[in-house]
Amino acid sequence: MKNVKSAVCIACGAEYEATPNITTCPKCGGILDIQYDYEYIRSQLTPEQLKARSDHSMWRYREFLPVEGASKVPKLRVGWSPFYEADRLAEMIGIKKLYIKDDGINPTGSLKDRASAMAVVKAEEAGVDTIACSSTGNAASSLAGNAAAAGFKTVIFVPERAPKGKVAQLMMFGATVISVKGTYEETFRLSADAISRWGWYNRNAAINPYLMEGKKTVSFEIAEQLDFKMTDYVAVSVGDGCTISGVWKGFKDLYAAGFIDKLPRLVSVQAEGCCPLNRSIAEGKDWEPMEENTIADSIAVGVPRNPDKALNAIRESNGIVVNVSDEEIYESMRLLGRTSGVFAEPAGATGTAGVKKAVLQGLIPKDATVVSLVTGSGLKDVANAIKAAGEPIAIAPDMNLLLEAFEKMNLK
Repeated sequence: MKNVKSAVCIACGAEYEATPNITTCPKCGGILDIQYDYEYIRSQLTPEQLKARSDHSMWRYREFLPVEGASKVPKLRVGWSPFYEADRLAEMIGIKKLYIKDDGINPTGSLKDRASAMAVVKAEEAGVDTIACSSTGNAASSLAGNAAAAGFKTVIFVPERAPKGKVAQLMMFGATVISVKGTYEETFRLSADAISRWGWYNRNAAINPYLMEGKKTVSFEIAEQLDFKMTDYVAVSVGDGCTISGVWKGFKDLYAAGFIDKLPRLVSVQAEGCCPLNRSIAEGKDWEPMEENTIADSIAVGVPRNPDKALNAIRESNGIVVNVSDEEIYESMRLLGRTSGVFAEPAGATGTAGVKKAVLQGLIPKDATVVSLVTGSGLKDVANAIKAAGEPIAIAPDMNLLLEAFEKMNLK
């Protein structure tokens, strides 16, 4: 890989060859970061060349990705998700410009498809036939779908609270699913032990440095869809910390390669009932575990597995942290649906809830431009979607009853 220099430990600084199956630092156990040769990338790709490409998937950015030249890309089309100007919602929130990046339209309905597509490529390069991970739901269904399309076996560990819609996807994609009667942390530990025992390829994003490299492609798309003129802020819902880390890595890559001339400030949004990373930033202390008490299961991570990269991303970007209640998340789900036609699961709507709250608190100025990242489809969690939206009008097939119902609702 001529574009890749090495894998560097963010804890001790040790440097290693970026082999397909490398995970954590052999020296200290720290998280690794893939380092690139930006001068080489600039010699191979320009913004103008990129715009002319017909491949509308995450692989249009191959020069920025850690894949071998001969590696085949997965069959499912991942990436190039819609990017909307949400003018009505921006007016309601009270800011100059708001964009919605809807990653819920990826093949299995979430941004996690970007990481799983990368996992499939690296697993093939590593010469294994089984990929495994632990997940609150989205990473699991994403891995199962992408692996199935590429002919890999999967073993997936989920906490028993994982929504049925996500578990149904896993089963439909043929995964071996282990539902763990415990927390996400306990689920993660069991998966790590099993992966070590049987030698499966590790798709856990906080362990495998290549997964973040897949996630960062959402930032490439945001920048390109903005014609490389970056907004002031980018809002991200945060759980493990892997997504916000990937978002920041993507923007830094583009900046280092000269594709953008400014970096946005990150808005890290967590649920009030589970916000260990935001609490760490706000209080200026080391992060501490929290209970997983929120409807937003995809970000209900009381013991984040990638805290250092996430905290570094927030601090480096001069970012802000916002915690939102479950009711504010429900409200954001309704607002996205009713003003923009975007159906988001609770975690997917959390970023937008954070934008609204940050504007009300004066953390984001009213003349700002903002991108809010929707990370997952509302079809992932229909039970909470119904709680947010309400039940339909239920009547017998009688016009008088319809008129009565309309009158009660002040409809004509």
